[in-house]
Amino acid sequence: MDTFADLLIEIGTEELPPIALPALSKAFADEVESQFEGYGISYGSVERFATPRRLAVLVRELQTKQSDQETVRRGPAVRAAFDDSGAPTKAALGFARSCGVEIGDLDREATDKGEWLIFKSVTPGQETASLVPAIAEKALASLPIPKRMRWGDRSEEFVRPVHWVCLVMGSDPVKGSVLGLQAAPQTRGHRFHHPETIAVGKAADYERLLEDRGHVEASFDRRRASIEDKIRALASEQGLTARIDPALLDEVTGLVEWPQPLLCHFDSEYLEIPPEVLIETMQSNQKYFPLEDAEGRLQSAFIVITNLESKDPDQVRAGNERVIRPRFADAAFFWSQDIKQPLESFAKRLETVVFQDKLGTIADKSARVARLGRHLAASVEADPDLVERSAGLAKCDLVSSMVYEFPGLQGIMGRYYATHSNEDPCVCQAMQEQYLPRFAGDMLPSSPCGRALAIADRIDTLVGIFGIGLRPTGTKDPYALRRASIAVLRILIETPVDLDLEDLLKTAAEGFEPGILADDTVETVLAYMLDRLRGYYGDRDIPADVVESVVHVGVTNAFDIDRRIAAVSRFLTLASASELAAANKRIRNILAKADPGVADSGEVVADLLTDPAEIALAETVSQLAAKVLPLVEQRNYVETLECLADIKDDIDRFFTEVMVMADDEAVRNNRIHLLASVAELFLKVADISRLQ
Repeated sequence: MDTFADLLIEIGTEELPPIALPALSKAFADEVESQFEGYGISYGSVERFATPRRLAVLVRELQTKQSDQETVRRGPAVRAAFDDSGAPTKAALGFARSCGVEIGDLDREATDKGEWLIFKSVTPGQETASLVPAIAEKALASLPIPKRMRWGDRSEEFVRPVHWVCLVMGSDPVKGSVLGLQAAPQTRGHRFHHPETIAVGKAADYERLLEDRGHVEASFDRRRASIEDKIRALASEQGLTARIDPALLDEVTGLVEWPQPLLCHFDSEYLEIPPEVLIETMQSNQKYFPLEDAEGRLQSAFIVITNLESKDPDQVRAGNERVIRPRFADAAFFWSQDIKQPLESFAKRLETVVFQDKLGTIADKSARVARLGRHLAASVEADPDLVERSAGLAKCDLVSSMVYEFPGLQGIMGRYYATHSNEDPCVCQAMQEQYLPRFAGDMLPSSPCGRALAIADRIDTLVGIFGIGLRPTGTKDPYALRRASIAVLRILIETPVDLDLEDLLKTAAEGFEPGILADDTVETVLAYMLDRLRGYYGDRDIPADVVESVVHVGVTNAFDIDRRIAAVSRFLTLASASELAAANKRIRNILAKADPGVADSGEVVADLLTDPAEIALAETVSQLAAKVLPLVEQRNYVETLECLADIKDDIDRFFTEVMVMADDEAVRNNRIHLLASVAELFLKVADISRLQ
């Protein structure tokens, strides 16, 4: 009868990298689960624990002994195992000898292909505890660690030096070593509050022991939630709201084991600096949480999460306030220096900043973007002169003192400097919006100049980088071309912008010096960008075959593609959709097998139509063509496909009553032309033969 127990595996280390901690914890738990499943050992659930100094899993209701493993070896066929007199052949004797048994100990197995000699053996299951050290070792070896390190004179490697290993099953210590350290039934508490070891009598008591005695909240998720609650509560006490960035919250959770919030302040005179600068300093450099009032205005206060309960919190507060002061002073100096001159005065320095060796400087890129921006200005309803002005100023803040010190503020500072230089509001807004969207789900540029700049800048990068042969491969995409492609498509589709992508790429390519770009650059970039549509629509649960049916007809206007995809999705809800798709597949197959050129040329000759079914189909095609062509011109693709659905009965009748491949060549070709005209009607929206 199987017995079950909880298993604790804890690896104690030097401080682990905080940003990587959640991923390491998940990967460790997943690998442990995979190992147990590979051994055929059942378990209930796996709880993950992760702090700066430990990775741990608690496996609930783990089978304490591996089930017996029955193995079956198949030998020769019975007909080959015995001769006519029934004596065993050499094959049979050799098989029995390899199994370590006599001929009489072998069994037989009947299959559809005959009867075979087999040998069944049972391997007793191992005690789970004896497997645990190896399982832990393999799980740690499989973690996604880019660079491992050694410590002392040891040969073992891990992301950080390992100081203890705790293995406990139920109430029993698990013997063995992991990463060269002997396991022991004890853990360690907080580095300062409880540096002594803590005996773990039962695996299930692990989390409670660390919290009650060790001053450690071991669960990453619960510690994260606790930090967030404490920050919000402390901010609320001040009548303020905390600005909590999820990524920063994760990082801070990975830095502390016993989180304690502390309210701090800074000189209010620094609030004259753009708030984004102060926020960037507090969040990125110091891991502080800024505070805002009810209107979202930054206040001269922040919350720091410390890793201990201090006996003198005022001293800790003063230390954090002292650390932030020189950083704010530097920021104030950079701000005062940068605004002494207009934004355009930085443009000359862009001539010394290389964008890419073969593609010139940032100044060269800005000139190309300005040219391309003027070209698409009408499509985004923007003033071409303002778009050109925006492009000329767009990268100027990159060489400012502030952005040099805080690269994450590019665009944001450009907006402030443009405003301070009394530039047109559309130009000012474009400085920041040129980088939108920055990530999946991010907001899109809302101003005409911002949209033009965001599109033109990315298109220039795509054409240039592809043109010199630096296409992304595998996981390597140093110029973020995938993200740039998705960003352009989102702007074109969602804002929307009605322009032809192929024409835009050709115009961008013409802006480069002759001989720089490969001859097939436009075609390559266009195919790459259209291929990104599959992922874009996949995230919206639109099947790939729907996207393929539209892209295959050669439309290169992303806004138009989106309307067609919406129409095809609606078409699939019609009762006749699947049969029409099947009929179109049949038509495409017939056209593909026809003599070259027959399906692509020639009109239907009425005098060659003799069968009532083909006459009816021809009349319906003529009527529908007159009806849907205006709808297609209006891009009313939904109604177009709804109208074309009326052709179903005539197509069914045609295929039932008419022999397409007639002996008479003229009749045969005429019927092929008729089917081609049917396909052509649907192709004005999509190739529905590709729908599954």
